[in-house]
Parts: sequence; structure tokens; C-alpha cells
Amino acid sequence: MLTATGRRVRLAVTAVFFGLLLAGTAVGQDDAFPFGPFRMYATRDAPDGLVLSTRVEAVDATGRVVVVPDTATGLRRAEIEGQVGRLRSDPGLLAAISRAHDRLHPDQPAYDEVRVVERRYRLRDSRPTGDQTEQVVARWHR
Repeated sequence: MLTATGRRVRLAVTAVFFGLLLAGTAVGQDDAFPFGPFRMYATRDAPDGLVLSTRVEAVDATGRVVVVPDTATGLRRAEIEGQVGRLRSDPGLLAAISRAHDRLHPDQPAYDEVRVVERRYRLRDSRPTGDQTEQVVARWHR
């Protein structure tokens, strides 16, 4: 059985938790989870709209173009997608991806160029129509 003080402490902790949850839902971003929304599961694409898919590509020192996997840099695709606006306005931030690759894989050719590519797919009745475009939205050169 809880004492009166114990009940007040438990009530205060619960109120703080729900207050943070409410504030995070109203103004928070994904990186504030669990006190902010996790938009990946909170939204859906329009059945007759566009779907956006983002990938990171690199050109290594041999001239080979590679799609940069999460294991190459330690950054997940969702983290890149969440920063596309910053990367557009400051492509120099992509140098960190090159440095991370060099640090994690010193035996592989270095990245001389890193770019963020957005692919847009058109949907009709929630199915791809085959209509798609690609655009490089940020590019960094060594």
C-alpha cells in the first residue's frame, strides 16, 4: 500500500510524463521519440499521389558509382531523409558521410563524391504507374 506521499510522487511523475508526451506530439520531431511523433508510422501516401524515395550515392576513388548502404557509414536512410533540407542548403555536410566511410572501411576506396538522390513515383489507386523521376538534391565533391 502506498503512502500519501508515494501517491503524490506517482501522480506527479505521471503528469510530467503525459505533459511531455502532449508537448512532443504538438511540436516535437522524430528525434524526440518517444515524446515526439514517429512519423514513419503516423502517415500514409495518397492513393493517387507521389511517393518520395531518398538514397545516398557515392563515387569512389576508382570512379565506381555505389549506393551507400547503412553499414558503410552508420547512418540510416531515415536519418538522411530527415536531414534533406539541411543537406540541400549545406551540401558540405555530406563530407561527414565520406569521413564515416573512410573511418569504418579504411581498406575500401574513399568516396570522392557523395550525393543525395530523390526518386518520385506516381501512384494511381495505390499502385505505381511507372511514371518516375530522379533528382540530385545535394552533392559534395572532395
